[in-house]
Amino acid sequence: MADKTYDLLVIGAGPGGYVCAIRAAQLGMTVGVVEKRDALGGTCLNVGCIPSKALLQSSHLYEMAAHEFGEHGIKVKPEFDLGTMMKRKDKVVADNTGGIAFLFKKNKIDHLVGHGTLIAADTVKIVGKDGEKTVKAKNIVIATGSDVAPLPGVEIDEKQIVSSTGALELKSVPKSMVVIGAGVIGLELGSVYRRLGAEVTVIEYLDFILPPMDGEVRKQMQRILEKQGMKFMLGHKVTGADKSKKSVSLKVESVKGGDSKTVDAEVVLVAIGRRPYTDALGLKEVGVTMTDRGFIPVDEHFQTNVQGIFAIGDVIGGAMLAHKAEEEGVAVAELLAGQSGHVNYGVIPSVVYTWPEVASVGKTEEQLKDAGVEYRVGKFPFTANGRARCNGETDGFVKILADAKTDRVLGCHIVGPEGGDLLQEVVVAMEFGASSEDIARTCHSHPALGEAVKEAALAVDKRTIHM
Repeated sequence: MADKTYDLLVIGAGPGGYVCAIRAAQLGMTVGVVEKRDALGGTCLNVGCIPSKALLQSSHLYEMAAHEFGEHGIKVKPEFDLGTMMKRKDKVVADNTGGIAFLFKKNKIDHLVGHGTLIAADTVKIVGKDGEKTVKAKNIVIATGSDVAPLPGVEIDEKQIVSSTGALELKSVPKSMVVIGAGVIGLELGSVYRRLGAEVTVIEYLDFILPPMDGEVRKQMQRILEKQGMKFMLGHKVTGADKSKKSVSLKVESVKGGDSKTVDAEVVLVAIGRRPYTDALGLKEVGVTMTDRGFIPVDEHFQTNVQGIFAIGDVIGGAMLAHKAEEEGVAVAELLAGQSGHVNYGVIPSVVYTWPEVASVGKTEEQLKDAGVEYRVGKFPFTANGRARCNGETDGFVKILADAKTDRVLGCHIVGPEGGDLLQEVVVAMEFGASSEDIARTCHSHPALGEAVKEAALAVDKRTIHM
């Protein structure tokens, strides 16, 4: 006998899961959410997006005080307190996860603490610190997210060799740090500790950083990060690690071949990507199909091959982004309620919260060339933007790509201050099928960073005003 029966049971309380649960409750369903953590919010709120952005903000302010305030006539000699930074980060996390708990109570959603395992297409066994119970549901959504991808030969201990989770809990700033992987997580957390005084070297298998960003963005961002003091070893792979009490020695080889070399660091951050968290959920036992890599194929309604079992977020592949999972969570809840839930995957934005920020939506130039699409480029540098000059933040540019025949915006790529916020204007424009001329003819506030977006749109037609 089941302890309780729900209209919808969600396994996983990350951004996809908790948003799906709230939307379903709004639509009148009885909802339960199974989550092994006591705190809601999943990886994103607990050990991912939120704590990393808190440390990025604190370290950015410290670097500004140490190196940039003097230009503004402000004389200070700052010192940082890592313990206080970490406490602030923890409070930000607690406030955010507590906010989700409040929303669950408000929407009458049950938080079922424990590990959930499917024992039938409509039944989940939950094992937690308070024992074991069984619940049933008319529909079940798998929203368990992803976990750190391991690197053979490099064993993570979360002390000397850390994942992103361990990097958020370091007790002191290391003198040297090697980051394995030049993606979003590696560059963000590498930036935190570089700002606080660590010598940071990034080792990347590919011969460029930030895949799959636009090529021009990648090159510009690498130059900026190198200017800030970050070092790169591109086209190299790490094949092993030896630990001593005070350091880690990595065995590094060129991807093209040749002799191996040793790179030493006090702390090593492994950030080579993430993999779907689909183990030990009972999926295979109830007949759910999975790929060799552990992803769950779904149809256009997010349903697996087993009727009544759905999946969203990182476990179904695509961009492993919290906001993509949220959109899917809303869509599946609305579809279950008989509405027309939908996700436009062509306009999912992506942001790297280094400084300057990197932001992207739509197609890159490389993708358009590969597809044989004729396009025009409009580009505008922040050096020519009045507000950026006032702020002393002139690195980077805005680039808009538009169809050569229809002028429809196909993509936008930004390196610059507040890039993630600036991008949203173009995301909305693309959602409505706008042309570059639509953006160019829209009045923008002056002086504002957003004028760079307008000027990039004007540049598509070779009619910029301020350059």
